[in-house]
Amino acid sequence: MKKYFQFKELGTNYRKEILGGLTTFLAMAYILAVNPSVLTLESVPDLPAELRMDKGAVFTATALAAGVGSILMGVIARFPISLAPGMGLNAFFAFSVVLGYGIAWETALTGVLISGIIFVLLSLSGIREKIINAIPAELKHAVGAGIGLFITFIGLQNAGIVVNDDSVLIGLGDLTAGPTLLAVFGIIVTVLLMTRGIKSGVFLGMVITSIVGMIFGQVEVPTKIVSAVPSLEPTFGAAFEGFSNPSELFSGQILIVILTFLFVAFFDTAGTLVAVAQQAGLMKNNVLPGAGKGLLADSLSIVTGAIFGTSTTTSYVESTSGVAAGARSGFAAVVTGLLFILALFFFPLLAVVTSAVTAPALIIVGVLMASSLRLIEWDRFEVAVPAFFTVLMMPLTYSIATGIACGFLFYPITMAVSGQAKKVHPIMWGLGVVFLLYFIFLK
Repeated sequence: MKKYFQFKELGTNYRKEILGGLTTFLAMAYILAVNPSVLTLESVPDLPAELRMDKGAVFTATALAAGVGSILMGVIARFPISLAPGMGLNAFFAFSVVLGYGIAWETALTGVLISGIIFVLLSLSGIREKIINAIPAELKHAVGAGIGLFITFIGLQNAGIVVNDDSVLIGLGDLTAGPTLLAVFGIIVTVLLMTRGIKSGVFLGMVITSIVGMIFGQVEVPTKIVSAVPSLEPTFGAAFEGFSNPSELFSGQILIVILTFLFVAFFDTAGTLVAVAQQAGLMKNNVLPGAGKGLLADSLSIVTGAIFGTSTTTSYVESTSGVAAGARSGFAAVVTGLLFILALFFFPLLAVVTSAVTAPALIIVGVLMASSLRLIEWDRFEVAVPAFFTVLMMPLTYSIATGIACGFLFYPITMAVSGQAKKVHPIMWGLGVVFLLYFIFLK
């Protein structure tokens, strides 16, 4: 086991990997509650029953998709990266495709399945890996830093520190609110632990925050430990039902849906792989060794998740919290995957993992990821502009893919104008055109 996961070469051990896998799980566990709520359109009243997916089945599908996906990534690619149904993609699935376009959720799942199959073919051909390796180092550093700012923004929102303000878009929240105070406490504790050089500071901060939250009544104390696993029958295999209606499946709307799933998942995954690999020190000369295997594992996870009955499964940036806790190998991802499967039986215990508990981890990890900003040559304007837009637009547009699109659109332009067109890889020129078309037609 140690030899397969290269513990010696990576300078890791079972303790670090298990702790890292557990930390990643705790940072991602919210998806077990959020994804069923989103996909069933729980916040939308008076919907016909046929438009709503079964909540229990979606919960089970979410846990299984995350479990299987993370294990595939750990075993095939041996990266400390875990997967689960993606936030943003699930909202697009539910609110745009099902509610907005009026497409049956079964057909929407078929769209996810088709996008996954296309991803598998692209991954086996090596095209996805070539694209990632063609991205210049400056933009890879910008992607990592941008994702850091993005997840910090998510953490601040989850904590209630930053809230919606109709006058100026966002503003400071109520710092006297119980959950917000608990999150602030968690941030302070985690900062102190990390400052003292405690490698498991992120995980310990979450544990301490949970305990304090239960003491002061801000975190629900679990009333039971084990619950029955909801049936998967209502959603399992529903993705194949869409093939029975070719006219709807190959309509203009569903083709746009498939393209959007393809686009967002492709670059969300690419950005996450680069960001986590940089954080774990796995990049070698601006190339991620074994990236093809990671992309294949990610693609297979999309197919698996669609068959179970959930929206697109993707690599999670929260994996960086596990890396911060010491994870360096795929064994950590396997641990996370097994914990997601176990969560099927111990869901009541997840009551302690509130947004106030996970927010400090996201915020501190964002600080760590922002360190890659120092590696960008800011005195080169032709590089600084695309890097800046990549970093800035992720949190401002609430989309990793849009941030990447903005930066990658500017890069070939600024390089060409500065007389360095020959230094731009042909793939980057192609991506510039793709992103331009994306903003014109899809976005």
